[in-house]
Amino acid sequence: METELTLTPVKTVHHAEILLPEENIVFTSRSNPEIIIKSPFIEANTESIGFSHLKEKCVIPVFTKDNEITISHQEFIETVISAIDTVFPKETIETPEIRVSHQIKGRTPDALHIPAKDLQEYQRTSYFERMAFIIRIPGITETINGNKLALTIGGVRAYNQENLYNKKTYEKFKFFIGFQNMVCCNLCISTDGYQSEIRAMTVLDLEDKIIQTIAKYKAQEHLKTMKNLLDYSLTERDFAQIIGKSRLYNYLPKKEKSLIPEFLLNDGHINTVAKDYYQDESFCRNANGDISMWEFYNLLTGSNKSSYIDTFLERGVNAFDFSKGISNALSDRNSNYAWFLS
Repeated sequence: METELTLTPVKTVHHAEILLPEENIVFTSRSNPEIIIKSPFIEANTESIGFSHLKEKCVIPVFTKDNEITISHQEFIETVISAIDTVFPKETIETPEIRVSHQIKGRTPDALHIPAKDLQEYQRTSYFERMAFIIRIPGITETINGNKLALTIGGVRAYNQENLYNKKTYEKFKFFIGFQNMVCCNLCISTDGYQSEIRAMTVLDLEDKIIQTIAKYKAQEHLKTMKNLLDYSLTERDFAQIIGKSRLYNYLPKKEKSLIPEFLLNDGHINTVAKDYYQDESFCRNANGDISMWEFYNLLTGSNKSSYIDTFLERGVNAFDFSKGISNALSDRNSNYAWFLS
């Protein structure tokens, strides 16, 4: 069944008028979508955590010079949920999938002189320096080459990017809206659905800026570009050339490197892409060694799961831009991405 999702109304949010896109976006929708989660959206050094744990077990850092409280991880998630409800009031959402890293441990004042091994649970405090989360909207989906994609919204918060030893100032958040490939749980993020730095003093300000980002996201264009990747394929030689040039990229002289589009994946990611070219169950080469650019793109996003939280989203966007650029270079050897194929 297809449902028409219209993003036309003007919403008034915290006294700020947000104009939503004036086009009708049509996606495949199922009343009871069967989405099977096989793996987390990010791995690296992260661990899964429940929303209730964040809310009930984690202390909230403050700016030490004025003791002003930060916007907590759970408030960020709640603010995104509120924004989703504003823009997609008729859609249900799934429970947020939350991953955290870099636990910061502490203790209550009464436990000042107690050895760590003797601390009672109530005397331990902690919070996580870095947090990433996604929220799927299962009623809004599309299929590309047999892969089901679900509209997905999420963000990253990293306290290490704040100066907590100073007075309270604007706090920084990363936010995206895109799609998740449910075959592999890879995130598909485009430039217009991503904000590398939202600066906000309050949750009200944060919500307004999140809604504006959602409103500017061109879902149809994103999907069309991903579908177009199916029109291009790499031969085994092309693939090997890209792998080799990607390894050389970081060692180029500065002047030469400045003439080539940025590529953010490192040698570890490239090793994973090379291995999965042969071994990945869903996106490996075909019998004659060719691989479509859609499959290649998914090898890139799959390798990105090993990125740390604070670089994960930037690399996801870069993987999309790189796949588009290589596709263009296959038909236009004057493209600035042609260096990777030469």
